[in-house]
Amino acid sequence: MLQKLQNSRNALGLLFMLPAAFLLVLFLTYPLILGVWLGFTDAKIGRSGVWIGLENYQYLIGDSVTQLAVFNTLFYTFVASVLKFVLGLWLAILLNEKLPFKTFFRTVILLPYIVPTALSAIAFWWIYDAQFSVVSWVLMKAGLIDRYIDFLGDPWNARFSTIAANVWRGVPFVAITLLAGLQTISPSLYEAAAIDGASGWQRFRFITLPLLTPIIAVVMTFSVLFTFTDFQLIYVLTRGGPLNATQLMATLSFQRAIPGGALGEGAAIAIAMVPFLLASILFSYFGLQRRAWQQGGSDK
Repeated sequence: MLQKLQNSRNALGLLFMLPAAFLLVLFLTYPLILGVWLGFTDAKIGRSGVWIGLENYQYLIGDSVTQLAVFNTLFYTFVASVLKFVLGLWLAILLNEKLPFKTFFRTVILLPYIVPTALSAIAFWWIYDAQFSVVSWVLMKAGLIDRYIDFLGDPWNARFSTIAANVWRGVPFVAITLLAGLQTISPSLYEAAAIDGASGWQRFRFITLPLLTPIIAVVMTFSVLFTFTDFQLIYVLTRGGPLNATQLMATLSFQRAIPGGALGEGAAIAIAMVPFLLASILFSYFGLQRRAWQQGGSDK
């Protein structure tokens, strides 16, 4: 039996996958199933709940705080993802050129991404401080403002401040990934286009962008997933304030379930995030299908 197992590549592969499969079931599948179940119950911390069907979801649909959290999450994700894509693509194109100290700059650009999220949030919390903000201090010294900016005390200021912090952390991931994609494009294509008289914009539009589309689809899917489920940055910076202006679905789910004790309600909010995440995965899927078409494969 052991000899047959060793000679069978499929059986041996499955055997090696068992530890990883066990960990996935234990730490991913089981919590997901438990979360779905809790979303249909009135479970509280300290007692098991009873089945109440869709009551949690019906309540959340009419809950003004949940509605605001959905708006904040979509706004936060959309604006931050667009900014990260634009800045990341610009940096990738810049770093792909022949620049002095290019290796050094490629290393430095990764620093915001490798710094722990909580540490980054604390740094931004100091930068945005209402009394000691370095940004406000510089602007006042330059004569551009006459009083310190309340970055985290005003609802819209807080929204854009948290977006800026998220963009600072996320741009390196987008830039380095797109840079890797740019380096797979053959320089001969640009040389042929230049001989034909194509401008820089035309080379970008008809060569760089189409060939980079599959990579863009994948990297932006991950970017959207990371941004949509962001928790640490918001929780450390604002705890969802002021007046729930930066409350995201992830932070609201935690607040309702753990400090608030309503496990069923918190689980329902978390499960309501799944359709948005599935939409992002479908975006990546169609991007990969486009890549198969470009490589002469089938779209099916």
